[in-house]
Amino acid sequence: QVQLVESGGGLVQPGGSLRLSCAASGFTFSTYAMSWYRQAPGKERELVAAISSTGGSRNYADSVKGRFTISRDNAKNTVYLQMNSLKPEDTADYYCAARRYYIARTQGEYDYWGQGTQVTVSS
Repeated sequence: QVQLVESGGGLVQPGGSLRLSCAASGFTFSTYAMSWYRQAPGKERELVAAISSTGGSRNYADSVKGRFTISRDNAKNTVYLQMNSLKPEDTADYYCAARRYYIARTQGEYDYWGQGTQVTVSS
C-alpha cells in the first residue's frame, strides 16, 4: 500500500522556521522524484519545490527561493522541506507528491500524493 505522510506543519510567527517531512512507503522511494506543493485558501495548488530521485537536481518557485530548501534521505524514504523566514503568504496546506524517475512538469504527471499538512504563518 502506497503512502505519503506529511508532518511538521503548524502555527509559526512571521520570520520563523518550520521543517516539513514526508515519509514514503509502499514504493521504491529512491527511484522517484519528489515535490512539495501548496494550496492556500481560495487559490490554486502551486509547486513549491522539487528534487530528483538522487537529489542532484532541485527546483524552486521564485516566491520561495533563498528561503526554502528541499532535501531527501533515501535511506529513510523521506523528503523534507526546510522553510525559513516564513511570511504570512506562505500560509497554506502543503502536500508532497511522487513521480517515478523524473521531476514532473505538470500536476497531472504525479503518481502519488500525500494528504497534506497545514502551515499557518501569523502573529
